[in-house]
Amino acid sequence: MGAVVADDGPSGVKAPDGGWGWAVLFGCFIITGFSYAFPKAVSVFFKELIREFGIGYSDTAWISSILLAMLYGTGPLCSVCVNRFGCRPVMLVGGLFASMGMVIASFCTSIVQIYLTAGVITGLGLALNFQPSLIMLNRYFDKRRPLANGLSAAGSPVFLCALSPLGQILQDKYGWRGGFLILGGMLLNCCVCGALMRPLEPPKKSEATKEPAEKKAKKKLLDFSVFKDGGFVIYTLAASIMVLGLFVPPVFVVSYAKDLGYQDTKAAFLLTILGFIDIFARPICGMVAGLKWVRPRCVYLFSFAMIFNGFTDLMGSMSVDYGGLVVFCIFFGISYGMVGALQFEVLMAIVGTQKFSSAIGLVLLAEAMAVLIGPPSAGKLLDATGKYMFVFIIAGIEVTTSALVLALGNFFCIKKKSEEPHTKEEAAEREELNKSEDKTPEDAKVDSIEVEQFLKDEPEKNGEVVTNPETCV
Repeated sequence: MGAVVADDGPSGVKAPDGGWGWAVLFGCFIITGFSYAFPKAVSVFFKELIREFGIGYSDTAWISSILLAMLYGTGPLCSVCVNRFGCRPVMLVGGLFASMGMVIASFCTSIVQIYLTAGVITGLGLALNFQPSLIMLNRYFDKRRPLANGLSAAGSPVFLCALSPLGQILQDKYGWRGGFLILGGMLLNCCVCGALMRPLEPPKKSEATKEPAEKKAKKKLLDFSVFKDGGFVIYTLAASIMVLGLFVPPVFVVSYAKDLGYQDTKAAFLLTILGFIDIFARPICGMVAGLKWVRPRCVYLFSFAMIFNGFTDLMGSMSVDYGGLVVFCIFFGISYGMVGALQFEVLMAIVGTQKFSSAIGLVLLAEAMAVLIGPPSAGKLLDATGKYMFVFIIAGIEVTTSALVLALGNFFCIKKKSEEPHTKEEAAEREELNKSEDKTPEDAKVDSIEVEQFLKDEPEKNGEVVTNPETCV
């Protein structure tokens, strides 16, 4: 891997906002779908695992929880790998891990073995795909970034609509073991998505400027200076509280319907309803977030989305029949879609492009413990009380609290800033780009080497793609 071009955000490259970026967006759509829908879709197999291994709800909930904890907790590791080797090699290895974990899990004879395979190995594989795909999306899109984030986030509900009923069908025909084996084969598609992540090539420079550029290119594998940003600290705290309850309702809503006496297929259809609504909520929210008046205030739209989600959980706790659960899934799908479309857009807006690869890793690590605690603690509460009402109430309180922390923290603690670059490097890059755009033939002073280079290259090449043998498909 030593010859791989590292995707560390080359200076002087403007985001194409299109072109090959749409292929990157498609890959990110698939990866996001697998990463977020898989832990929820696996819950379809919980009843069968409870019967086979003689365990409780809290024991099976650990599978989804470990998957999500690996997705979040390995954030800094993913940041270091991406900054060292580049997005594409990391994603290819991650796709192999994700598939291997589910295939091995199909041969397991105890729940602990499933924790290690379907939980740890598959979770690590998904993490090595998810974070690099977001980093590449951030590099390929700037002006259209909110829309791109909304469209890529829509992968989660689309896959949830497909994977939940598919999992039920696979369980009915082949049992949970056959279902795990087939899902493991499907996860190999992550490798195909990784192959789409071609790195952007920096503008060609003269020999005289190559040495200083190479010295400047040295970048920290993990940048902890993001903690000096008050907005980042508040966001991290709020997000950690939010994920305590955010993933609990989708994990338990199928089991809730089954305990009310409804058929397995009818119960699994609830996740399909939730996912179908979510499909439309995410792109629409991305479009709204991209509006000129809304984009500078995106953090408050994100806070509203969390309050809406928490309130939906509280209302859902009063559901006593299938109709009530359907209404809950509709409103939860809207609010959950808004949260999914905005969470990484807000983080990108807070830290900027240069520090995003490190910031997302640190945020995911901070959220990991909350993700690990959330569903199992809800399962313990369910085992103790036997009532789903308390599970939904606790989840609603946690998500609503996180919204208040984010909104009030930003309103009272963060001074209003104009849209300025977050770092000196970013400022220098923008200045360099502006100069290159504003240059006229009269005032442009270039030497003979630059003139030759200019004649060879096509004008206004933004975001040219590297196609050396190590990084092309």
